[in-house]
Amino acid sequence: MHPPSRQDYISINFAGQGSGSYNNSKQWRRQSCWRKWKQLSRLQRSLILVLLFICGIASYPAVTEQLRAIWREAVQEAFRHAWKGYKDFAWGHDELRPLSKSYSEWFGLGLTLIDALDTMWILGLKEEFEEAKTWVAAELTFNKNVDVNLFESTIRILGGLLSTYHLTGDTLFLDKAKDIGSRLMPAFNTPSKIPYSDVNIGKGTAHPPRWTSDSTVAEVTSIQLEFRELSRLTQEPQYQAAVAEVMKQVHKLDGKLDGLVPMFINTNNGQFTHQGIYTLGARADSYYEYLLKQWIQGGKKENELLEDYLQAIEGVKNNLLQKSSPNGLTFVGELSHGQFSPKMDHLVCFLPGTLALGAYNGLPADHMDLAKQLMETCYQMYIQMETGLSPEIVHFNMHQGSTRDIEVKLADRHNLLRPETVESLFYLYRFTKDQKYREWGWRILQNFNKYTKVSSGGYTSINNVRDPDYPSPRDKMESFFLGETLKYLYLLFSDDPNLISLDQYVFNTEAHPLPIWPSN
Repeated sequence: MHPPSRQDYISINFAGQGSGSYNNSKQWRRQSCWRKWKQLSRLQRSLILVLLFICGIASYPAVTEQLRAIWREAVQEAFRHAWKGYKDFAWGHDELRPLSKSYSEWFGLGLTLIDALDTMWILGLKEEFEEAKTWVAAELTFNKNVDVNLFESTIRILGGLLSTYHLTGDTLFLDKAKDIGSRLMPAFNTPSKIPYSDVNIGKGTAHPPRWTSDSTVAEVTSIQLEFRELSRLTQEPQYQAAVAEVMKQVHKLDGKLDGLVPMFINTNNGQFTHQGIYTLGARADSYYEYLLKQWIQGGKKENELLEDYLQAIEGVKNNLLQKSSPNGLTFVGELSHGQFSPKMDHLVCFLPGTLALGAYNGLPADHMDLAKQLMETCYQMYIQMETGLSPEIVHFNMHQGSTRDIEVKLADRHNLLRPETVESLFYLYRFTKDQKYREWGWRILQNFNKYTKVSSGGYTSINNVRDPDYPSPRDKMESFFLGETLKYLYLLFSDDPNLISLDQYVFNTEAHPLPIWPSN
């Protein structure tokens, strides 16, 4: 719509234009403005510059705050859209299948709903939270003849319930946490005290996977924050004792390389298996994260945990750290029986945030330097793809003459809506206040909206981040998209450092904040 014509205009004539016609050339305008500027006295020019500077300083915070508010609202809107799909087509079930407008079950325990409880509270979505709470009170039961994965149910269900209890003070969630926690304990009834991977929470039995007697190292060493907190709240020591025994055994095991651990551990003899393969990706990643976070959770008193963490980071630097060609991106590769592979999982992008958290808590300053370098690399894994979304796995070029730093194999081009990069962006922004980390997060959110949003509700994983015309949706919304990805984006855009203060809380590996224990 055109604005109405106005008669109360002001006519300005510029001297020296020659003819009366309007000259819109940029060169003339620059010359005219420069001539007028030079006609001003030095004092006038100084006053104008000072005034402009003051106006700029005064308006910048207001403008940026408005922008951040828009970004936070965009995250809330993304959550509501995802929640709409879950509520309409998967209510009370584990995961939404947004394209087929249906659901899939993993444990049959409302996994997405529980994972999202504290996100709704943090985002201020009280109406959605209340309807979810009503379901938890009326429908959630763990008295089911069902096998659950110890690690996944601990970090998503136990962690989610404990976190929601702390944020809300509602004992409903603590009671549910006690119930699931006690039902997971049979997993620790093994010859070695290294837990089995699977538990039947109705029968009270546990077993390893059908194909092996091994558990993965990441899984058995990334349940400690939750069980330790459960013991603190209930004053029942068996939970903490069980997970502390695991850490004690892993601490003294042979088979490490400069603090780096193999990916598997046998539940019968308690020894590492498949030795000689070292990665910070799948099956090992959160072992390193939980070394640091247990140390922080317990008030920085457990020196063995800190020693293992510091040694492992040195092991990363000495064995896994390389630079790509042609742009020299710092990345974390893998080692297999002495052979280096330039393969890096998106999962490894938890590391910049963990390194930054350690530096914030008094660990060496070069940890923050490395965090910043790896953060850049993780962002490049997004923007160098045609959709602006990272694949699950990348390979970095290291030979001279490479034209691009990153290659992606056909089988690795999927994106599961993972949180690790935006998680690290949150930490880097909290500790540095560098606005670029927020801008990077905003671009990632925009690309999630562009390529993974399903019109009828929900978001979907995609198969091909290299094809913006048809990214090939997979028809699955992982619970961690609501539990982690959107939560970390909202916290990244928040200007309130006390919204989940990192001096008071430590996040579990599913982004559920648990309190740092008081010093007494």
